[in-house]
Amino acid sequence: MEQNTHRRADADLVGRPTQLGEGSATVELRTTERMAVDEHGLVHGGFVFGVADYAAMLAVNDEYVVLGKAESRFLAPVRAGETVVAHARILNVEERKRHVECEVLVGNSRVFVGSFTAVILGRHVLDNGAGAARRGAPTGNS
Repeated sequence: MEQNTHRRADADLVGRPTQLGEGSATVELRTTERMAVDEHGLVHGGFVFGVADYAAMLAVNDEYVVLGKAESRFLAPVRAGETVVAHARILNVEERKRHVECEVLVGNSRVFVGSFTAVILGRHVLDNGAGAARRGAPTGNS
């Protein structure tokens, strides 16, 4: 299956797709010392969330998909040098919305779970009014 969204995503920051199917995706990210926030090597949760978000967007795989809402739980810490693997799948389709479930693993241990609401827009979120969201104008994300 061809990747239709987030084609320029940096694999060093959000991982690389290892599986792309109809309504599902798997992304793998090797964490690094640059992601650590302390001398213990604790990886900042934003990187774990980022790989999950990327997997969710790939599960939808539409050129104009954006994240509208996320609910997440961090279950265990991630250490620099560990590889995290995010598995995402669409649970429900509701007009332009896609409800996606994602889990992130280190080995066989779940470190993160999340529910994402992705929205498919009619055009790129930055087309026609690139700064609209920053100025408080509606973006059509809901």
